[in-house]
Amino acid sequence: MSDSSWGAPPQAGQAGYWGPTAGGPVQGAATAGPAYDAPEAQQTRPMPSVPDVPAYGGDQDDDPMPDAPQPVPVPKKTAGRDLSAAIGVGVGLGVVIIASLFVVKAVFVGVVAVAVVVGLWELTSRLQERKGIRAPLVPLAVGGAAMVVAGYARGAEGAWVAMALTALAVLVWRMTQPPEGYLKDVTAGVFAAFYVPFLATFVAMMLTADDGAWRVLTFLLLTVVSDTGAYAVGWRFGKHKLAPRISPGKTREGLMGAVAFAMVAGALCMQFLIEDGAWWQGLILGLAVAGSATLGDLGESMIKRDLGIKDMGTLLPGHGGIMDRLDSLLPTAPVVWLLLVVFVGS
Repeated sequence: MSDSSWGAPPQAGQAGYWGPTAGGPVQGAATAGPAYDAPEAQQTRPMPSVPDVPAYGGDQDDDPMPDAPQPVPVPKKTAGRDLSAAIGVGVGLGVVIIASLFVVKAVFVGVVAVAVVVGLWELTSRLQERKGIRAPLVPLAVGGAAMVVAGYARGAEGAWVAMALTALAVLVWRMTQPPEGYLKDVTAGVFAAFYVPFLATFVAMMLTADDGAWRVLTFLLLTVVSDTGAYAVGWRFGKHKLAPRISPGKTREGLMGAVAFAMVAGALCMQFLIEDGAWWQGLILGLAVAGSATLGDLGESMIKRDLGIKDMGTLLPGHGGIMDRLDSLLPTAPVVWLLLVVFVGS
């Protein structure tokens, strides 16, 4: 800024003089406004020419404001599956199971045998697809169905004999193929025979008691209630992961929900469904079921994670495959069978 800005006003003939001269106004000079306009005139600067920019919301002289940052939407917590399909399939399976259980026991044994065969098919198919393991399905399916029937007809002794014969059949059947991979194939076959049909025989053995239908119903109810409690509480309140490397969706809060729901259901079932049962026995039974069902679920999650798959199959909409429904039932069956034998006899 020049020094004249803060000094005396310029005289006539000097640059920036705005007042009248002795002879009158200067040619071409604009007539001065009121005296209080002078300081404003001295400080006025020409505004740079800028292109017109369309204003937001109408014709305005203000510069357009940049877009305000939009809030990031919080993802809505979802169940991860088609709940309507899952509920429909679950209700349909429940109707079939209950009808066969209380009408003709032999029909229910057949339902268990069919579930075992389908589960073996799913498991062996995934093993071959993902790992190249060729566990022989034919001896597994025949031996698995025979195992369930033997458990119902001859008890634990019949189940063990059928298990041994199925394992032997797997060893012999695999000998008809090249020796490469023999060890891993028969190992997987024996594992599948134990994991699916042998554990399922304890359901058939429960059915042989006088109140066998009610024992099986208690077993099914407690397992379903445990899974439901884990899902409901974990989905709503779950924050602390139970086993993130195996199943990231399971939480400690969900486990507590499974325990609470199963213990309450166990007390009610033992008091009202099982002959000579007591409510305190149901608390123990419910606690054991919550533990075994959770371990079974984690066990199959470990298998699926090793195979790199989400579900064992697609047979049941909203659920996955048969094995995805048997995961918590299979290891729970021997636990319930044993505790009921201890509490109220065989």
